[in-house]
Amino acid sequence: MVNIMSEQIPPQIQNQLVRFQEQQEQYKALLLRKQQFEVEAREVDKALQECTNLPDDAVIYKSVGMLLFKSEKAKVVAELTEKKEELELRIKTIEKQEQRLKQQLEELRKLIMEQVSMSGTGPASGS
Repeated sequence: MVNIMSEQIPPQIQNQLVRFQEQQEQYKALLLRKQQFEVEAREVDKALQECTNLPDDAVIYKSVGMLLFKSEKAKVVAELTEKKEELELRIKTIEKQEQRLKQQLEELRKLIMEQVSMSGTGPASGS
């Protein structure tokens, strides 16, 4: 089937289709990474809310690998706040990349469609 397609589709369009598929994969990977950061940000936010509801002298244990360490509330709140800000920044960066890649995909899709219709290799032409 690939050989039949390669005989019917001009090389330039084939190259653009490959580029389009690669960009789609990049887009999917970007969305997955964004989703992972969003889940982590929600977990950090929930932990931060729980910590701020505790009294200042509350005993807090922080997980480091497989161990738990006793820590001060203020230190844990500061670390969680910093982590939350870092995750929000990463999410915003990914959203910008997502928009740029989405625009590139749409432009490439339009270009491919134009070239397919001009070359007569579309489904309406031929056998």
